[in-house]
Amino acid sequence: MAPTARSFARRRLLTGAAALTGAALLGGTAGGTAYAAGTAKPAWPDQFPLPDGFQPEGITIGSKPFAYFGSLANGDIYRASLATGRGSVVSKGLGTGHPTVGLKTGHGRLFLAGGDSGEIRTVDLRSGAIEKVYATGGTFVNDVILTPGAAWFTDSFKAQLYRVALTKHGEPGALTTLPLSGDWVQGTDFTANGIERTPDGRALLVVNCFADGGTLMRVDPRTGAATAVDLGGAKLPNGDGMLLLGRTFYVVQQSQNAIDVFRLNAAGTKGTAITRITDPRFRIPTTAAAWGDRIYLPNARFDVEQPTPDTDYDAVAVPQV
Repeated sequence: MAPTARSFARRRLLTGAAALTGAALLGGTAGGTAYAAGTAKPAWPDQFPLPDGFQPEGITIGSKPFAYFGSLANGDIYRASLATGRGSVVSKGLGTGHPTVGLKTGHGRLFLAGGDSGEIRTVDLRSGAIEKVYATGGTFVNDVILTPGAAWFTDSFKAQLYRVALTKHGEPGALTTLPLSGDWVQGTDFTANGIERTPDGRALLVVNCFADGGTLMRVDPRTGAATAVDLGGAKLPNGDGMLLLGRTFYVVQQSQNAIDVFRLNAAGTKGTAITRITDPRFRIPTTAAAWGDRIYLPNARFDVEQPTPDTDYDAVAVPQV
Protein backbone atom coordinates (compact mmCIF):
# COMPACT_ATOMS: atom_id res chain seq x y z
CA MET A 1 0.00 0.00 0.00
CA ALA A 2 1.39 3.43 -0.99
CA PRO A 3 2.22 5.97 1.79
CA THR A 4 -0.82 8.12 0.96
CA ALA A 5 -3.11 5.10 1.06
CA ARG A 6 -1.65 4.00 4.41
CA SER A 7 -2.16 7.47 5.91
CA PHE A 8 -5.78 7.70 4.88
CA ALA A 9 -6.43 4.12 5.95
CA ARG A 10 -5.24 5.14 9.42
CA ARG A 11 -7.51 8.16 9.27
CA ARG A 12 -10.57 6.08 8.39
CA LEU A 13 -9.78 3.55 11.14
CA LEU A 14 -9.43 6.26 13.77
CA THR A 15 -12.57 8.14 12.83
CA GLY A 16 -14.70 5.04 12.40
CA ALA A 17 -13.84 3.64 15.81
CA ALA A 18 -15.07 6.71 17.67
CA ALA A 19 -17.93 7.74 15.41
CA LEU A 20 -20.71 7.62 17.99
CA THR A 21 -19.11 9.70 20.74
CA GLY A 22 -19.96 13.18 19.46
CA ALA A 23 -23.43 12.11 18.35
CA ALA A 24 -24.29 10.88 21.82
CA LEU A 25 -23.27 14.17 23.38
CA LEU A 26 -24.80 16.62 20.95
CA GLY A 27 -27.70 14.85 19.35
CA GLY A 28 -29.52 15.34 16.31
CA THR A 29 -12.75 34.86 11.32
CA ALA A 30 -10.65 36.61 11.25
CA GLY A 31 -9.01 34.71 8.45
CA GLY A 32 -9.44 32.06 5.79
CA THR A 33 -12.94 31.71 4.35
CA ALA A 34 -14.82 32.71 7.48
CA TYR A 35 -16.16 36.03 6.21
CA ALA A 36 -16.74 35.33 2.50
CA ALA A 37 -19.07 37.99 1.10
CA GLY A 38 -22.05 37.81 -1.22
CA THR A 39 -25.33 35.96 -1.34
CA ALA A 40 -25.99 32.42 -2.49
CA LYS A 41 -29.16 32.84 -4.55
CA PRO A 42 -31.92 30.22 -4.21
CA ALA A 43 -31.49 29.19 -7.85
CA TRP A 44 -27.84 28.35 -7.29
CA PRO A 45 -27.26 24.59 -6.90
CA ASP A 46 -26.93 23.20 -3.40
CA GLN A 47 -25.22 20.08 -4.77
CA PHE A 48 -22.91 19.70 -7.74
CA PRO A 49 -20.52 17.05 -9.05
CA LEU A 50 -16.76 17.05 -8.80
CA PRO A 51 -14.63 15.12 -11.29
CA ASP A 52 -14.78 11.33 -11.06
CA GLY A 53 -11.73 9.96 -9.26
CA PHE A 54 -10.77 13.41 -7.94
CA GLN A 55 -10.70 12.40 -4.24
CA PRO A 56 -11.50 15.83 -2.73
CA GLU A 57 -10.69 16.74 0.86
CA GLY A 58 -10.23 20.48 1.30
CA ILE A 59 -12.34 23.45 0.21
CA THR A 60 -11.80 27.20 0.28
CA ILE A 61 -13.84 30.15 -1.01
CA GLY A 62 -12.40 33.62 -1.46
CA SER A 63 -14.01 36.98 -2.21
CA LYS A 64 -15.80 35.74 -5.34
CA PRO A 65 -18.35 32.91 -5.64
CA PHE A 66 -15.92 30.19 -6.63
CA ALA A 67 -14.95 27.18 -4.54
CA TYR A 68 -11.51 25.60 -4.79
CA PHE A 69 -11.05 21.91 -4.01
CA GLY A 70 -7.81 19.96 -3.55
CA SER A 71 -7.21 16.41 -4.78
CA LEU A 72 -5.78 13.67 -2.60
CA ALA A 73 -5.00 11.68 -5.73
CA ASN A 74 -2.48 14.00 -7.37
CA GLY A 75 -2.66 17.46 -5.78
CA ASP A 76 -4.72 19.07 -8.56
CA ILE A 77 -6.88 22.11 -7.77
CA TYR A 78 -10.43 22.21 -9.13
CA ARG A 79 -12.40 25.46 -9.23
CA ALA A 80 -16.22 25.38 -9.34
CA SER A 81 -18.66 28.24 -9.84
CA LEU A 82 -21.15 28.38 -6.98
CA ALA A 83 -23.68 29.93 -9.35
CA THR A 84 -23.66 27.02 -11.81
CA GLY A 85 -21.79 24.15 -10.19
CA ARG A 86 -19.57 23.85 -13.24
CA GLY A 87 -15.82 23.97 -13.04
CA SER A 88 -12.43 22.80 -14.20
CA VAL A 89 -8.94 21.99 -12.99
CA VAL A 90 -7.09 25.31 -12.68
CA SER A 91 -3.79 24.08 -11.25
CA LYS A 92 -2.02 20.81 -11.90
CA GLY A 93 -0.52 19.10 -8.90
CA LEU A 94 2.82 17.35 -8.64
CA GLY A 95 1.28 13.92 -9.16
CA THR A 96 0.87 10.75 -7.10
CA GLY A 97 2.46 11.08 -3.67
CA HIS A 98 1.86 14.85 -3.55
CA PRO A 99 -1.75 15.26 -2.37
CA THR A 100 -3.53 18.47 -1.52
CA VAL A 101 -5.36 18.16 1.79
CA GLY A 102 -6.38 21.44 3.47
CA LEU A 103 -6.18 24.70 1.50
CA LYS A 104 -6.94 28.39 1.93
CA THR A 105 -7.05 31.32 -0.47
CA GLY A 106 -5.73 34.78 0.25
CA HIS A 107 -3.43 37.45 -1.16
CA GLY A 108 -3.97 36.24 -4.72
CA ARG A 109 -2.72 32.73 -4.04
CA LEU A 110 -3.63 29.36 -2.60
CA PHE A 111 -1.85 27.88 0.42
CA LEU A 112 -1.85 24.08 0.25
CA ALA A 113 -1.21 21.40 2.90
CA GLY A 114 0.55 18.49 1.23
CA GLY A 115 -0.45 15.56 3.43
CA ASP A 116 2.07 12.74 3.69
CA SER A 117 4.38 14.38 1.15
CA GLY A 118 5.38 16.64 4.05
CA GLU A 119 5.07 19.61 1.71
CA ILE A 120 3.58 23.06 1.94
CA ARG A 121 2.87 24.60 -1.46
CA THR A 122 1.66 27.96 -2.70
CA VAL A 123 -0.15 28.48 -6.03
CA ASP A 124 -0.68 31.67 -8.00
CA LEU A 125 -4.44 32.12 -8.47
CA ARG A 126 -4.17 33.85 -11.85
CA SER A 127 -1.88 31.40 -13.61
CA GLY A 128 -2.41 28.26 -11.53
CA ALA A 129 1.36 27.85 -11.35
CA ILE A 130 2.97 26.41 -8.23
CA GLU A 131 5.05 29.22 -6.73
CA LYS A 132 6.84 27.64 -3.82
CA VAL A 133 7.28 24.19 -2.33
CA TYR A 134 8.41 23.95 1.30
CA ALA A 135 9.78 20.66 2.64
CA THR A 136 8.70 20.59 6.29
CA GLY A 137 10.28 17.29 7.21
CA GLY A 138 6.90 16.50 8.72
CA THR A 139 4.80 13.36 8.50
CA PHE A 140 1.34 14.56 7.44
CA VAL A 141 0.69 18.25 6.77
CA ASN A 142 -3.07 18.41 7.13
CA ASP A 143 -4.80 21.79 7.32
CA VAL A 144 -4.08 25.52 7.09
CA ILE A 145 -5.41 28.86 8.33
CA LEU A 146 -4.28 32.37 7.39
CA THR A 147 -3.58 35.10 9.93
CA PRO A 148 -2.45 38.66 9.13
CA GLY A 149 1.23 37.73 9.38
CA ALA A 150 1.41 34.01 8.66
CA ALA A 151 -0.06 30.84 7.25
CA TRP A 152 -0.30 28.11 9.93
CA PHE A 153 -0.38 24.37 9.18
CA THR A 154 -1.06 21.29 11.32
CA ASP A 155 0.86 18.00 11.30
CA SER A 156 -1.29 15.01 12.18
CA PHE A 157 1.52 12.78 13.41
CA LYS A 158 3.84 15.27 15.13
CA ALA A 159 3.18 17.63 18.04
CA GLN A 160 4.03 20.74 16.08
CA LEU A 161 2.63 23.45 13.83
CA TYR A 162 4.31 24.97 10.78
CA ARG A 163 4.37 28.72 10.23
CA VAL A 164 5.02 30.35 6.87
CA ALA A 165 5.66 34.06 7.41
CA LEU A 166 3.71 36.46 5.18
CA THR A 167 4.83 39.95 4.17
CA LYS A 168 2.41 42.88 4.36
CA HIS A 169 1.51 42.06 0.75
CA GLY A 170 0.87 38.41 1.60
CA GLU A 171 3.98 37.03 -0.05
CA PRO A 172 5.19 33.78 1.59
CA GLY A 173 8.53 33.88 3.34
CA ALA A 174 10.42 31.77 5.86
CA LEU A 175 9.14 28.47 7.24
CA THR A 176 9.47 27.79 10.97
CA THR A 177 8.23 25.04 13.30
CA LEU A 178 6.33 25.59 16.56
CA PRO A 179 6.39 22.64 19.02
CA LEU A 180 3.13 22.06 20.91
CA SER A 181 3.12 21.78 24.71
CA GLY A 182 0.82 22.29 27.69
CA ASP A 183 -2.37 20.20 27.43
CA TRP A 184 -1.38 18.81 24.06
CA VAL A 185 -1.34 15.00 24.08
CA GLN A 186 0.13 13.37 20.99
CA GLY A 187 -1.35 9.99 20.10
CA THR A 188 0.51 7.18 18.42
CA ASP A 189 -1.67 7.66 15.35
CA PHE A 190 -3.68 10.46 13.71
CA THR A 191 -3.91 13.38 16.19
CA ALA A 192 -4.02 16.99 14.93
CA ASN A 193 -6.49 17.86 12.21
CA GLY A 194 -8.30 21.16 11.48
CA ILE A 195 -7.10 24.62 12.45
CA GLU A 196 -8.85 27.99 12.90
CA ARG A 197 -8.44 31.25 14.82
CA THR A 198 -10.17 32.32 18.00
CA PRO A 199 -12.88 34.99 17.59
CA ASP A 200 -10.57 37.65 19.05
CA GLY A 201 -7.78 36.59 16.67
CA ARG A 202 -5.22 36.18 19.44
CA ALA A 203 -4.78 32.42 19.36
CA LEU A 204 -5.24 29.33 17.21
CA LEU A 205 -7.77 26.53 17.58
CA VAL A 206 -6.67 23.00 16.67
CA VAL A 207 -8.62 19.75 16.78
CA ASN A 208 -6.84 16.99 18.72
CA CYS A 209 -8.63 13.77 17.72
CA PHE A 210 -6.80 11.75 20.40
CA ALA A 211 -6.76 13.69 23.66
CA ASP A 212 -9.64 12.74 25.99
CA GLY A 213 -11.65 11.25 23.16
CA GLY A 214 -11.38 14.29 20.89
CA THR A 215 -10.60 17.78 22.19
CA LEU A 216 -10.46 21.30 20.83
CA MET A 217 -7.19 22.97 21.81
CA ARG A 218 -6.44 26.68 22.09
CA VAL A 219 -2.82 27.25 21.07
CA ASP A 220 -0.71 30.31 21.90
CA PRO A 221 1.01 31.15 18.58
CA ARG A 222 4.03 32.60 20.38
CA THR A 223 4.84 29.67 22.66
CA GLY A 224 2.93 26.66 21.35
CA ALA A 225 1.29 26.13 24.74
CA ALA A 226 -2.06 24.37 24.26
CA THR A 227 -5.06 24.59 26.58
CA ALA A 228 -8.12 22.39 26.25
CA VAL A 229 -11.23 24.38 25.31
CA ASP A 230 -14.26 23.80 27.52
CA LEU A 231 -17.00 22.53 25.17
CA GLY A 232 -19.31 21.43 27.97
CA GLY A 233 -18.39 17.77 27.63
CA ALA A 234 -18.73 17.56 23.83
CA LYS A 235 -16.09 15.46 22.11
CA LEU A 236 -14.53 15.81 18.68
CA PRO A 237 -13.17 12.34 17.85
CA ASN A 238 -13.86 12.90 14.15
CA GLY A 239 -13.24 16.65 14.11
CA ASP A 240 -11.84 17.72 10.76
CA GLY A 241 -12.32 21.06 9.02
CA MET A 242 -13.50 24.00 11.12
CA LEU A 243 -15.19 27.26 10.18
CA LEU A 244 -15.62 30.36 12.33
CA LEU A 245 -18.35 32.88 11.45
CA GLY A 246 -18.31 35.58 14.10
CA ARG A 247 -18.57 33.47 17.25
CA THR A 248 -20.47 30.64 15.61
CA PHE A 249 -18.07 27.74 15.24
CA TYR A 250 -18.68 24.83 12.89
CA VAL A 251 -16.75 21.57 13.27
CA VAL A 252 -17.12 18.91 10.58
CA GLN A 253 -17.27 15.47 12.25
CA GLN A 254 -16.48 13.63 9.06
CA SER A 255 -17.34 9.93 9.48
CA GLN A 256 -20.33 10.88 11.63
CA ASN A 257 -21.73 12.71 8.58
CA ALA A 258 -22.42 15.72 10.75
CA ILE A 259 -21.41 19.28 11.55
CA ASP A 260 -21.40 20.20 15.23
CA VAL A 261 -22.06 23.87 15.90
CA PHE A 262 -20.88 25.82 18.96
CA ARG A 263 -21.03 29.35 20.26
CA LEU A 264 -17.55 30.44 21.38
CA ASN A 265 -16.53 33.20 23.74
CA ALA A 266 -14.21 35.86 22.32
CA ALA A 267 -11.02 34.28 23.62
CA GLY A 268 -11.96 30.83 22.36
CA THR A 269 -11.55 29.27 25.79
CA LYS A 270 -15.16 28.08 26.11
CA GLY A 271 -17.89 26.93 23.75
CA THR A 272 -21.55 25.99 24.10
CA ALA A 273 -23.14 23.40 21.81
CA ILE A 274 -25.91 24.94 19.67
CA THR A 275 -26.97 22.19 17.30
CA ARG A 276 -25.89 19.39 15.01
CA ILE A 277 -26.36 19.61 11.24
CA THR A 278 -26.98 16.37 9.39
CA ASP A 279 -28.06 15.78 5.80
CA PRO A 280 -28.80 12.61 3.81
CA ARG A 281 -26.49 13.92 1.08
CA PHE A 282 -23.46 13.78 3.38
CA ARG A 283 -20.99 11.08 2.32
CA ILE A 284 -18.22 11.74 4.83
CA PRO A 285 -17.76 15.49 4.36
CA THR A 286 -14.41 16.74 5.58
CA THR A 287 -14.09 20.51 5.43
CA ALA A 288 -16.31 23.59 5.12
CA ALA A 289 -16.32 27.06 3.58
CA ALA A 290 -18.98 29.78 3.58
CA TRP A 291 -20.64 31.94 0.96
CA GLY A 292 -23.71 34.03 1.69
CA ASP A 293 -26.04 32.06 3.94
CA ARG A 294 -24.68 28.67 2.96
CA ILE A 295 -21.90 26.34 4.02
CA TYR A 296 -20.28 24.25 1.29
CA LEU A 297 -18.59 20.89 1.93
CA PRO A 298 -16.86 18.29 -0.26
CA ASN A 299 -17.88 14.67 0.24
CA ALA A 300 -14.56 12.86 0.64
CA ARG A 301 -16.10 9.37 0.68
CA PHE A 302 -13.45 7.88 2.97
CA ASP A 303 -15.69 4.81 3.25
CA VAL A 304 -14.50 3.84 -0.26
CA GLU A 305 -11.40 1.79 0.53
CA GLN A 306 -9.95 1.79 -2.97
CA PRO A 307 -11.13 4.78 -5.02
CA THR A 308 -10.91 4.32 -8.78
CA PRO A 309 -10.88 6.81 -11.67
CA ASP A 310 -14.63 6.19 -11.92
CA THR A 311 -15.49 6.85 -8.25
CA ASP A 312 -17.96 9.72 -8.16
CA TYR A 313 -17.60 12.74 -5.88
CA ASP A 314 -19.63 15.85 -5.20
CA ALA A 315 -20.00 18.95 -3.04
CA VAL A 316 -23.09 19.94 -1.07
CA ALA A 317 -24.37 23.11 0.56
CA VAL A 318 -26.41 23.47 3.74
CA PRO A 319 -27.88 26.60 5.38
CA GLN A 320 -25.87 28.35 8.05
CA VAL A 321 -27.22 28.25 11.58
